[in-house]
Amino acid sequence: MTDDPVDLAARAAKRHIIVIGGGIGGLVAARECAKVGMNVTLLEAASLGGAIRSAELDGIAVDAGAESYATRGGHVRELLTDLGLTDRIVTPNPDGAWLVGVPGVAAAPLPKGGILGIPSNPFADDVRRIIGWGGAWRAYVDRLRPPLTIGKEHSLGRLVSTRMGDKVRDRLVAPVTAGVYSALPDDIDTEVAAPGLNEALTRTGSLSGGVAQLLADRADRAKKAPGSAVEALAGGMSALVDALVDDLVELGAVVRTGVDVQMLARDGHGWTVAFPAPSEGVETLVADAVIIATAEPAARTLLDGHIDALGTAGAAPEIEIVSLLLDAPALDAAPRGTGVLTVPGSHTAKALTHATAKWSWLREAAGGRHIVRVSFGAQGEPAATARLDDADAARLALREAADMLGVPLDESTLVDSHRARFTQAQPASLIGAAGRRRAVRAEVQKLDGLAVVGAWLAGTGLAQVIPDAEDQADRLRRSLLWE
Repeated sequence: MTDDPVDLAARAAKRHIIVIGGGIGGLVAARECAKVGMNVTLLEAASLGGAIRSAELDGIAVDAGAESYATRGGHVRELLTDLGLTDRIVTPNPDGAWLVGVPGVAAAPLPKGGILGIPSNPFADDVRRIIGWGGAWRAYVDRLRPPLTIGKEHSLGRLVSTRMGDKVRDRLVAPVTAGVYSALPDDIDTEVAAPGLNEALTRTGSLSGGVAQLLADRADRAKKAPGSAVEALAGGMSALVDALVDDLVELGAVVRTGVDVQMLARDGHGWTVAFPAPSEGVETLVADAVIIATAEPAARTLLDGHIDALGTAGAAPEIEIVSLLLDAPALDAAPRGTGVLTVPGSHTAKALTHATAKWSWLREAAGGRHIVRVSFGAQGEPAATARLDDADAARLALREAADMLGVPLDESTLVDSHRARFTQAQPASLIGAAGRRRAVRAEVQKLDGLAVVGAWLAGTGLAQVIPDAEDQADRLRRSLLWE
């Protein structure tokens, strides 16, 4: 076939794509197909945005889910530019987070100069404060041990404990991996979570030397492309969802919510989807291609019977975020930076974000009051709030916030609260997860007119979900228009 624009537009107009799921992956994939003139129908069972959610606390719009994005790769920034949102991009307060739950230490700033909590200098004051002199000397043994063969140790936890000791693993690394990946270090794949670390260890002769080398490499890249590693949108990340939906509608796409697709079937050269319809019993739609963009459990149900490589689903962390609006002048000085991470097992909450200390736009919107977000739940550990009603969940979050921030916060300080529940994708950094994702993708790509996007295959975070959704949509539309 030719690449004549008129011919391509005509072919695109004859193609119908159904996108199942309205999270960021589904919205981006739908937009990629609609941009070339394809007929797109997006079906979402609940509300649009997925992990990006908004809420109101006494009239203040806040992020109830993802509050920011990683800038690596530039993919998110490129999309925001395309959508005309660059004037809303903001960077966080650089003060950083604190650590609580360390035996014998009330609280301390999370050490700087490390990767995933692994220090480049175990004798640095901020590191030694947490692991003590004994822990520092044990970590120093790392420099006396022979290096590993490249790629020999897959488990981040075993790598750290073998090289630097249990205190570094349990007091520094575990709080970071629990907060970032909802998983413990022993279950984390070193090369996925910290690409190049094993190789740098071998090159420099020690784990701390490898960390220092990777930090130097990052500093060199930052000089060439300065900027924050994390950004957000003033007014909340839901602005991205709104802009994507508006663009889809302008491009002629159909966006439907309250549609719970329960069946996916091959229909000759195309696909049929079916879902309950109040007035018709069951409604069906036929399309040339389908993009599945749901969370992993729903995606597996739809894929069952179509591919053989699904295997057994890993336990997906059940996460709850309780956001609190507080009238608490004791927090004006941001006593523990922009947030708190906990040593696993020391608290019922795994992390806290002092959102009004982290984001200046939110501090201004709160008008002297404070917003904190308390996170519960991790891999293999149900959220402590799971069986509580909303009021009791808010009370527990308030008690945890008071303990984590080191200030008294009684119920009189609580102005409003909001609770959000998430079934988080199984962390992409878990050992063996990368192979499982590749196997599923390979099987999906054998089927004409089918693609799957979302965090469970792309990895957690917009910086991974967005470019993956663009790539998968491009693969699918090329197959429909050129092959």
